[in-house]
Amino acid sequence: MSSSKTPADEKKKPADRPYHHGDLRRAILGAALDVIAADGPSALSLRDLARRAGVSHAAPAHHFKDRAGLLTAIAAEGFGLLATTLREAADLHEAGVHYVRFAREHPAHFQVMFAPGLLRDGDLELATARALAGDALRDAVAQVPPEGRGTDARLAGVAAWSLAHGFATLLLSHNLDGPVGDQDPEEVFRDLATMLFRAGE
Repeated sequence: MSSSKTPADEKKKPADRPYHHGDLRRAILGAALDVIAADGPSALSLRDLARRAGVSHAAPAHHFKDRAGLLTAIAAEGFGLLATTLREAADLHEAGVHYVRFAREHPAHFQVMFAPGLLRDGDLELATARALAGDALRDAVAQVPPEGRGTDARLAGVAAWSLAHGFATLLLSHNLDGPVGDQDPEEVFRDLATMLFRAGE
């Protein structure tokens, strides 16, 4: 029985392989984020990601070199997204709410961004994105008059970051399931921040 394949079909074959799909880098990042969200960064394997993306096991290394490179790219993307969402906030109070929202919407990024031991030191893309997020927070703090935040703007920024980051971390690790219950976590944080600001007046 003769094959129904034509020479034209055979010529098409290499171009139809998954390796050649549109944006391999994005596909690998997406697969990595799925793994991290489900099982944490320690579960990442470039070989497994290649299998998920339907490409050769060497393909992820071509884009990220190694596991640290992949995690660094995820962290850089996360800080860029965080900078954008902080810039959308009307004031420092709302910047904290936006921070919590970012953590809820991007839990895999959030896990990786603040784990320096997993990341590549000196990466320019990461340093730039991290600086953008830091600038966005500092700008929000600067909008608060000194009588509302104290004379040390840097310390006020650390306090604001600590409050939002601590709440987001406890929330994602399910340590606030009891206190928050079925309430909107962002509204709970908004109320909490208001209570603390009033206590400091």
